[in-house]
Amino acid sequence: MDSEQLKLLIDKCKAGQAGAFDQLIALYADRCFGFFYRLSGHRQTAEDLLSELFIKLVEKIGSWDGGSFDNWIFTIAGNLFKDSLRADYRRKRLLQEKAEQLQTQEESEPRNDLEDKLHWALKRLEPEIAELIMMRFYADFSFKELAKMRNEPIGTTLCKMHRGLKKLREMMEVPEKQRPV
Repeated sequence: MDSEQLKLLIDKCKAGQAGAFDQLIALYADRCFGFFYRLSGHRQTAEDLLSELFIKLVEKIGSWDGGSFDNWIFTIAGNLFKDSLRADYRRKRLLQEKAEQLQTQEESEPRNDLEDKLHWALKRLEPEIAELIMMRFYADFSFKELAKMRNEPIGTTLCKMHRGLKKLREMMEVPEKQRPV
């Protein structure tokens, strides 16, 4: 869908046409789900965040100012994920013992699959770097768009991406028996 068609669709959404929201949701559902899934590593969390995102979309569609809709929606998605992390942190503080048991079980399970290995490595990156990698490779943002969304020079974004990918590559090359817990 080109930008003019997208703008017309958003205008219909702003006017409250229910069918238009269905189209907009269908247009962004897969990309946003992939974004949330890769950040969280959990299907249910990704589905919950996707539902929250589309509720926010309905509530806040009037605040879209005509700029890049992709930047707008993924900024909201990133904020929802960060809010989710904060809520998780509070729950983990209350249930510390149970969280440690679950983490020990998860890390002791054998990881043979490349996707499991990637998930393992992404969870160990700094959350900011993992989010940056997910937005680049799973939400298809350009480096220029990422830098603009993050309000930082493109060189800083490129440097963070380079360092994050280097660390990810190093972790992916570590044999399973030598991985730190």
